[in-house]
Amino acid sequence: MARGSSPLTLTRPQILQFRRQAGALDTRLPAGARALRIAAWAGLQDSSPRAALLSLHARVAGVTAASWEHRSLVQLWGPRYNDYVVAARDLAVFSLGRLPDHPRRASRAHDTAARLHAHLAGRRLPFGQAGRAMGVPANSLRYAALTGRVLLRWDGARQPEVWMVPPPAVEPLHARLELARRYLRVFGPATPDAFARWAGIAAKEAHDAFTRLARELLPVRTPIGDAWMLAADEADVRAPAVPAAPARLLPGGDAYFLLWGRMRELLVPDARRRAQLWTSRVWPGALLVRGEVAGTWRRAGAVVSIAPWRRLSPAEWAAVEAEARSLPVPGPLVVARAAGT
Repeated sequence: MARGSSPLTLTRPQILQFRRQAGALDTRLPAGARALRIAAWAGLQDSSPRAALLSLHARVAGVTAASWEHRSLVQLWGPRYNDYVVAARDLAVFSLGRLPDHPRRASRAHDTAARLHAHLAGRRLPFGQAGRAMGVPANSLRYAALTGRVLLRWDGARQPEVWMVPPPAVEPLHARLELARRYLRVFGPATPDAFARWAGIAAKEAHDAFTRLARELLPVRTPIGDAWMLAADEADVRAPAVPAAPARLLPGGDAYFLLWGRMRELLVPDARRRAQLWTSRVWPGALLVRGEVAGTWRRAGAVVSIAPWRRLSPAEWAAVEAEARSLPVPGPLVVARAAGT
């Protein structure tokens, strides 16, 4: 915390409401490109097939099975080299914003992009095929994404196809500062170390970004320690309580619970429940009931299994069922309580 500052003290309910409101989880946004961009303000992780689509559905009205391919959206290897869906106009933020400061690491990204550009020669190819033809491990091609020149399309079944686009006309530093703002808007209050972990950048780079944004930041005191948020968000975090949505089903990797360390404690205070949500393997989805994580869920084919952590009232269960049946996936869905719940 900056010396001489008077931090704003925030409660857990204030922080969670702020994050839900920033993430459009209490009231869905009206359909349209603007809503899709807001829903993807911190990117939509899509490492599990169509997770980004389900994240959109939780935030935007009228989402269909094809919404993840809306003309205003693109796919790329985003934070921590996971598959992300972002607004096309924000490509630089999620690519150049992660370009390393270290000259050798930055050169590796640019060199990889140049080699991939030469090999593709205007084509779209599965990235595994491209890697084999270039004589390099296919996963090493992910480094090229840091330049903003590589897009991909992954349908969840076959290997992602990759192709090249012109480099964004944005300075990497400006992109990183905007990435930090996006992070604080969606995940704040937070710390530079938490930003580094989420973005997959060096701790020094994250701390430098927060230092450069100092005039835009507000020191806050939270139940899990001191942190920062955007000063422009102070009015939102101080806003009176509003009704939360009856139910939302968030996919694994959704921004609302893409957290590490003590930030998980704030969202789910019970350590036993945290272990059920943030597993050592593929994360299940998070069940939100009236603004609180109240269980987990998974889908296998046409069956949506709900594992509540407490007894749900008939009205709550009806809301969960309705939300599950509205998921934008093919065919009618069957909603069931997971075994043992």
